[in-house]
Amino acid sequence: MPAYRTVVVGTDGSATSFAAVDKAAAVARDSDAELVIVCAYTPAGREDNIEAEDVLKDEAHLVRGWTPAEETLRSAEDRALAAGASRVRTVAADGPPVDVLRKAVADADADLLVVGNRGLNTLSGRLLGSVPSDVARRAGVDVLIVHTT
Repeated sequence: MPAYRTVVVGTDGSATSFAAVDKAAAVARDSDAELVIVCAYTPAGREDNIEAEDVLKDEAHLVRGWTPAEETLRSAEDRALAAGASRVRTVAADGPPVDVLRKAVADADADLLVVGNRGLNTLSGRLLGSVPSDVARRAGVDVLIVHTT
């Protein structure tokens, strides 16, 4: 029986988070597990859109119903498939990263959560908490913190 059935990985589109996606894809490939790639975001508000339209004037072309998270997820999915993961699903969700990741783990009934270590050894991470340390404490499943920095 494979070690893991469902692997969740978080990405924010940074190079370090894509390193975590690569590692999660390898684990999913080796375990023949489903890979769920998650990106937390906060959507732009109406005031942000109006301000952007005012600044851009005639050059404004705002795409409704699209988020930068979706582009991040497309790139992450391409990487995961190239790394050999055979079953990949993506989730973009509004909210704080730790909450979004915990919900994704619960919704997918995942047994492994993968995150990068960015923020883990920073001063602000030690004082305020970081995504890797917070999910390691609160995930309720195995957590793989990938050395990405």
